[in-house]
Amino acid sequence: MENAIEIKDLKMTFGKDEVLKGISHSFEKGKVHGIVGNNGSGKTVMMKCICGFLKPTSGTVTVNGKVIGRQEDFPKSLGLIIEAPGFLPHLSGFRNLSILASVNKKINKQRIKETIRLVGLDPDMKKPVGKYSLGMRQRLGIAQAIMEDPELLILDEPMNGLDKNGVQEMRDLLKGLVGKGKTIILSSHNPADIDALCDTVCEMDGGVLSVAKE
Repeated sequence: MENAIEIKDLKMTFGKDEVLKGISHSFEKGKVHGIVGNNGSGKTVMMKCICGFLKPTSGTVTVNGKVIGRQEDFPKSLGLIIEAPGFLPHLSGFRNLSILASVNKKINKQRIKETIRLVGLDPDMKKPVGKYSLGMRQRLGIAQAIMEDPELLILDEPMNGLDKNGVQEMRDLLKGLVGKGKTIILSSHNPADIDALCDTVCEMDGGVLSVAKE
């Protein structure tokens, strides 16, 4: 058993508010790990610590053997959706993803188009993202997260705004990615998503993480 992520005694304080209260947990490679909990429970803060977006008050996050914030600023080979995906509203979906892909220069235009099709959108559509429905924008966010074929996906409410068919399509897509050995951390308010996708489930409540299903 090899772990993708190891969290040790993770604490996060904003002023007097202790948002994460000494969390320790490991997430095994090649599985879907569900995180459930109410808004304000600390789920998103923990995810941002894993991604390197927030520096914890104390404790460590190790991703694929590297301590985040010490040995690496951000995990390598990471795709993510945290909060609403941010895109340039006046540009098409393809142009938005092309600009993001130009940062790492890992993938070509053909791969971007393939990924857009994979999430059920048309890569040649000229409509600006600002005129997309919430569901279309969410699909584009998922495309952005997976387009560079990352080993680890951190998905905070990835089904937001999707209709019933869209939810099923994205579940099938995520199952396919796990079949290729990817590791996924998934938060969802929908118990059906958690039941359908997750190998393990943890519950976050008041900054404390507890195991609900191993």
